[in-house]
Amino acid sequence: MNILLLITSFFFVAFVIVSEYPLVFFRHKALNILLVTDLTIEMPKWGYSITDMDPDKMVKASGRELRVSPKHAREVCKTIKGMKLDQAKEYLRQVILKKKPVPFRRHNKKVGHRHGLENAFAGRYPVKAAQQILKVLEGAEANAEFKGLDMERLRIIHASAYPGMKIKRFTPRAFGRSSPRVNTLSHVELVLEEMEAT
Repeated sequence: MNILLLITSFFFVAFVIVSEYPLVFFRHKALNILLVTDLTIEMPKWGYSITDMDPDKMVKASGRELRVSPKHAREVCKTIKGMKLDQAKEYLRQVILKKKPVPFRRHNKKVGHRHGLENAFAGRYPVKAAQQILKVLEGAEANAEFKGLDMERLRIIHASAYPGMKIKRFTPRAFGRSSPRVNTLSHVELVLEEMEAT
């Protein structure tokens, strides 16, 4: 049993860890009362935006609170949806090397044209988003390998990205002032399915 004592001017606090349930005991000196608080911390339960999944033929992976632009992540996910696993991994590696552009169909205001695009004109090379989504895709590949699925027949059937938590930051300005700015994190979800043998 581990006991940690912390004495302050008003409270006597003892942290007692009993097996897996940490409890905190507060005793107020003046009122002579004892308060017991449970300190169990629950991890967030993330859901998926796709509902009907066959666990025997599908695998899923997600990246939560990624430090990439939600707009860039959305465009990358839109592009790789429907690709086979090897094709998507090679495409993301080419984007990271700035060899192939990602077509920007929604967030394309004042975005320059790029050669090599089909069915779109504007495009960019979102390197950070491609790196993070490639990590999530490799996690889905590891999940498929653990399940024993055929790697050659895996196809991305669901790829979505949406905004996550917002972090408030400040930009220094002239004369000792500062202006607030908001960093928006991203959630990315990928689902792969083993296609039927042809």
